[in-house]
Amino acid sequence: MRTLLPLFSLVAVTAVWGGTFVVVKDAVSQAPTMDFLAMRFLIATAALAALRPSRVTTLSRAGVKRGILLGMALGVAYIAQTFGLEHTSASLSGFITGMLVVFTPVIAGLVLRQRIGKVTWTAVAIAVAGLGLMTVHEFAVGPGELLTLVCAVFLALHIVGLGVWSPGHDAHALTVVQLAVAACICFAFGWWDGIDLPSDGGFWLALVGTAVIATAAAYVIQTWAQARLSLPQAAVVLTLEPVFACIFGVVFDHDELTTRIVIGGALVVGAMYLAELRSGSR
Repeated sequence: MRTLLPLFSLVAVTAVWGGTFVVVKDAVSQAPTMDFLAMRFLIATAALAALRPSRVTTLSRAGVKRGILLGMALGVAYIAQTFGLEHTSASLSGFITGMLVVFTPVIAGLVLRQRIGKVTWTAVAIAVAGLGLMTVHEFAVGPGELLTLVCAVFLALHIVGLGVWSPGHDAHALTVVQLAVAACICFAFGWWDGIDLPSDGGFWLALVGTAVIATAAAYVIQTWAQARLSLPQAAVVLTLEPVFACIFGVVFDHDELTTRIVIGGALVVGAMYLAELRSGSR
């Protein structure tokens, strides 16, 4: 029962991230993707820092170093995914990114020497099968797929790092450092040809909305929740993002609701439930 609030909080975060897919898709059609990402992280950092400035100064030197490493993983993941999307479909990108559910327990096992049980691997396999059923119609390995695979690895590293380092550190302060570092990395990639953003009000509404809600608030909640969940639990819950993306796509972007999507989504939800049962049985 102690994990239910963190669990559902993380589910809410994945719902927000899934819901922003339609918004971001429209926004990046109006501006360079790296410019959008850089400003998104910058606004998110500024919003969190301004909300509770005293929290940031209380973070220990070790906390700052850990936040920098987490921010580097986050920044590289977003950049790899963004460039990968230029060379592969959004659905295939979603599936490959969802492979973080496989990489997370593998990295935890290798780096942290954590033993991963059969039930966890079963949940992972079910989640991967569900994601594949939802998104993959044909599979080919090219630059886009490889870059997205890099994204999944770095997101898994980010999840493992949060799981290990978020306990004992203020979630708000740790998130500010992460987002600031991610903003710096994105600016480094986008600054060379200048930051070019439109003056359209709808674009700025999307930018500020994704920055404040889907980035600042979402990553504070994720940091807090992961301090209270196991790494496999968190990884399986995060596979719900493409499920919510499909739901919002059907509702708001008139995507077709197919049998594959329904069955695949049910498998992912079942995998999350199985992972939670495993955690609760300890």
